Amino acid sequence: MTEKEELVRKGYDLIAGKYHANRDIFDNKKELEAFVGLLPRSADVLDLGCGAGIPVTKFLIDYGFNVIGIDFSENMLNLAIKNVPEARFIKKNMTDVDFNDNSFDGLTACYSIIHVPREKHVSLFQMFHRILRPNGVLLISMGSNGWEGTEDFHGTEMFWSHYSPEITLQIVTDAGFEILFDKIVVDSGEKHYWILAKNKK
Repeated sequence: MTEKEELVRKGYDLIAGKYHANRDIFDNKKELEAFVGLLPRSADVLDLGCGAGIPVTKFLIDYGFNVIGIDFSENMLNLAIKNVPEARFIKKNMTDVDFNDNSFDGLTACYSIIHVPREKHVSLFQMFHRILRPNGVLLISMGSNGWEGTEDFHGTEMFWSHYSPEITLQIVTDAGFEILFDKIVVDSGEKHYWILAKNKK
């Protein structure tokens, strides 16, 4: 784990309760419904950077999917276990997941890849392509512009790292995905870049 990733992990451990209490300011039901609408019944879904399990992990469980949530913040995972006991949770850095090829029908990474050092993004999306099944579905949210740095976040220092939407789109496409939509979503005064894509295996 890099120094910047450790900063993110410690930061979320410190603000877990406060961050969880504010998750309802974002409403991404439209994007999530588009994602689940492409999945088979009882799909196996991986939620990377699941945080406290709300809203994404719970949304997926409520659709009857088999969900694994990954996060490296222990305090966030403790909240997730209480919030969504039906899911399985693993404490791990998302860049270190080691699932077998073709393990999942769907993969979400909402408000999480933005904290991964961008020099790791190419290998990260290659891993997504590997562990998703043929025609598996990917839903991600990213920064709306290219930027890397630290800022205060709920009273603690936090690290962000993302390319421009144009570069991110190229990385996802080059990793072997067919883009179903890509768009800037403005929610609660913040802009994020969302991609829905299908694995082209």
